[in-house]
Amino acid sequence: MAIRLYMDVHVPQSITDRLRRRGIDVLTAFEDGTQELPDDRLLARVTELKRVLFTQDIRFRVLAESWQAEGKHFSGLIFGHQLGGTIGQFVQDLELIAQASEPDEWINGVEYIPFK
Repeated sequence: MAIRLYMDVHVPQSITDRLRRRGIDVLTAFEDGTQELPDDRLLARVTELKRVLFTQDIRFRVLAESWQAEGKHFSGLIFGHQLGGTIGQFVQDLELIAQASEPDEWINGVEYIPFK
């Protein structure tokens, strides 16, 4: 079973659009009406939905790493620095992750993309 992704407000719409064209299940914070939630509440919401969060917000990455260190449960986070890769690289890596991993593999996990 492929993982389902959740896009933070900082993710360009073009990444979401390309992933959807490739058949990846993606939900955005805007579509979910959570674009103004504080990061900790959004991470809890994503966990309720059993989705893995993709963000380009470094503060969000730091929050997830803090939760990881504290042993707080969350459904996983993928971080891609805005200047760290192209839209195409992010799409390719997210597609690979979505298709090749299982939701349970992401519990309390933090991963950085793009893969080099």
